[in-house]
Amino acid sequence: MRKYFGTDGIRRIANTELTPELVYKVAKAGAYVLSKHTDHIPTILIGRDTRISGTLIESAMVAGFLSYGANVKLLGVIPTPAVAYLTRKLKADASVVISASHNTFEFNGIKYFSNKGTKIPDSLEEEIEEVMDSGKLDELTAVNEKIGVSEYCLDLIDEYVYFFRKHFDDIIEDNKKEDFIVGIDTANGATSYIAEKVFKALGIPYKIINNNPDGININKDCGSTHLEGLKKFVVENKLNLGIAYDGDGDRCLAIDENGNEIDGDKLLAIISSNLRQKGKLSKDTIVATVMSNLGLKKYATNNGLQLIQTKVGDRYVLEEMLKNGYNLGGEQSGHIILLDYNPTGDGILTSLMLIQTMLEQNKKASELGDTVRLYPQVLINAKVDNDKKYDYDKDETIKNAIEKLEEEFAGNGRVLIRPSGTEPLVRVMIEGEDQKYITEKAEEIAKLIEERL
Repeated sequence: MRKYFGTDGIRRIANTELTPELVYKVAKAGAYVLSKHTDHIPTILIGRDTRISGTLIESAMVAGFLSYGANVKLLGVIPTPAVAYLTRKLKADASVVISASHNTFEFNGIKYFSNKGTKIPDSLEEEIEEVMDSGKLDELTAVNEKIGVSEYCLDLIDEYVYFFRKHFDDIIEDNKKEDFIVGIDTANGATSYIAEKVFKALGIPYKIINNNPDGININKDCGSTHLEGLKKFVVENKLNLGIAYDGDGDRCLAIDENGNEIDGDKLLAIISSNLRQKGKLSKDTIVATVMSNLGLKKYATNNGLQLIQTKVGDRYVLEEMLKNGYNLGGEQSGHIILLDYNPTGDGILTSLMLIQTMLEQNKKASELGDTVRLYPQVLINAKVDNDKKYDYDKDETIKNAIEKLEEEFAGNGRVLIRPSGTEPLVRVMIEGEDQKYITEKAEEIAKLIEERL
């Protein structure tokens, strides 16, 4: 079991759990592991979201990298997928995003990307941890002229804007409708500035909310984890579509013109249909996770598509895509990976693919959303100690309760239990046809897990 890294990098409360001292060690060890096979002075990019602790963590990371002898380019506040894109474009040796994604402001995190712009695999995270705890860090100290230098490169965000113009300018222009207006919720996060730049550059009319970050309002009652405000905003302003990003901009969820949610499973179906019509859906396959709704599986089966499911985490979706040559994958939460464009979830890219589909097919968001009939799904978090959250499947009482419920469903529902990779929780997900029944059962099992563990 990894000591520091979870399913999405390191994520902890800033300055008490994610201390500058820990960050310094993570940076120094990471610089070594990710660049030890290079024959040149490594260059590492750093981007961050809008959290108040962002510059604190950034400073500690810079110190660690420079101490090792790596050079650093500081990108400032920028979405995670922009960092991934720029890592490849600039041929950097690695990059880091300082963000806790959808978590509240007191958390922060560290996500490493390889020189290919992809999140590093578990094996490299484990190697970084080994170096951190080995006592080897003192040996990795640059001296004299070998000490690294840093520079601010805030204008590189314009390269990311150009990326969208290059791929969508002509399509949007050819299908533009004067009365088509999009509502955007940037979660007071990393897309707060760039989303407007992109939509203006493409000439897409929009109205924007939650784009005034103050360091502590990131994800606060807004963005992809709190859709209520955007739903109301879309309906009251009679907008054609609502788009919600998360704190670091790698997720996107949508709201149709009636105020109904279009989640990641529906987005996968909508985008897969569009790509397939153009002959661009690789191997007629969608890659998703075990958390995806039964409705997506039935959609795939009914339309002659293959649905492959991985364990939870967009990194595992990407690994499957790279391994077998698939180009579309994602999670119910809105991480959608379009591998022909960018090797990570990209909220702005996903929203533009949805807008393009609406304009090209001349369909309302609600019509596209009806592509998939979602089954009721309940997710309850059982609060347990971090050191016990992996023990649920060792308890016979818990195992028996789960097996009994699965027998009751007889194929018309499912139970999925998994420990959180970032929090002291065991997540209980139950899916079936009766909302009230599955809610009761999820609460029962969550309570049982809390009592037993």
